[in-house]
Amino acid sequence: MEFLAVSLLNGLAYSMLLFMLSAGLTLIFGMMGVLNFAHASFYMLGAYLAYSIDARLGFWIALAVVPLLAGLLGAGVERFGLRRVHRHGHVAELLFTFGLAFLIEEFVHLAWGRNPVDYPVPAAMSGTLFTLYDTAFPAYRGFMIAVSAAMMLAVWLLLARTRIGQIIRAALGNPEMVESLGHDVPRVFMGVFGGGCALAGLAGVIGGNAFVTEPSMAAGVGSIVFVIVVVGGLGSLGGAFIASILIGVLQTFSVASEFQPLALLGPGAPGSVQRQVAGLKLSQMAPILPYLLMVLMLIVRPRGLMGTRED
Repeated sequence: MEFLAVSLLNGLAYSMLLFMLSAGLTLIFGMMGVLNFAHASFYMLGAYLAYSIDARLGFWIALAVVPLLAGLLGAGVERFGLRRVHRHGHVAELLFTFGLAFLIEEFVHLAWGRNPVDYPVPAAMSGTLFTLYDTAFPAYRGFMIAVSAAMMLAVWLLLARTRIGQIIRAALGNPEMVESLGHDVPRVFMGVFGGGCALAGLAGVIGGNAFVTEPSMAAGVGSIVFVIVVVGGLGSLGGAFIASILIGVLQTFSVASEFQPLALLGPGAPGSVQRQVAGLKLSQMAPILPYLLMVLMLIVRPRGLMGTRED
C-alpha cells in the first residue's frame, strides 16, 4: 500500500507537469493546425530564465515574469516568423519550428554553457508536506500539483466562460466567419501561440528545479509531450489531460517495479539473448512504454482518446 500510494502521488505530480506542457501544444495545434517542434524548447528556455532570475531576484519573481517573457517571445515568433511561412503549407511550418528548436538550444549553450546548472528548489518549500506511512512527500511536489491544477482551471474558465474563449473556439471552427464579424483572427492566432509558449515557460519554472536543468532537457521531454498529444487526440485538452495522467502514472509505477512481464509468455528459446529478453524488468522497459502505448492507440483508435474525426 505504501508503494502504491507514494507512486501514485509522485506520478500525479509528474503527470500534471506533463499536462502543463501538452496543454500549450494542444492549444496551438487545435487552433492553428501547427505541430510546434520547438514547444519543448520554450520549456527549457523557461527553466534557464528562471534559474537566472531566481539567482538575482528570487523564485517568486521568476514564477511571475518567465511565463510572460516566454509568451511574448512566442507571440513574436508567430508574428514575424511563423505567419510568413504559413502560406507555404504545413511542411514549411514544421521545418520552421524544427529549426527554431535548434536555434534555442544553441542560444542556451552560448548563454549558460553545456553543463547542468544548479537551479534549487525554494527554501520555503524544501521540506516535507506530509508523511505517508514511512515515506515523506516533498512540499514542492505538492506545489507543482497545485500550480498545474490552477493553470488547468484558468484555461478552462478562459475558453468556456469568457468572450475571448468564445472567439477562440469560433475561430477554431470557422475563421472566415469570425473575421467577417470584425475580429482580428491573425491576432487571435498570435495570442494563442504566445499563450501556449507561456504555459511551456511556466512548466519550465516549476519543473526545472524539480528535475535537472540542462541543455538536453527539451529533447528528453519533447517526445513524451508529442506522445501525449497523439494519445489524447490532436487538439483535445480533455484528451491531453487523461493521456498525461495515464502516461505519468504508468512511467512512475514502471520505474520502481521489478516485475518481468515477458516472463509470463513462458520459457523462451535456450539462447542467451532470449533469456536476457525474457528477464527484462518493467523498470528497464519504462522508457519505451509511452511509445508502445502510442502505437497501440494508433492501431486501435487512430484519432486518440477524445479526438474527433474530420470529414
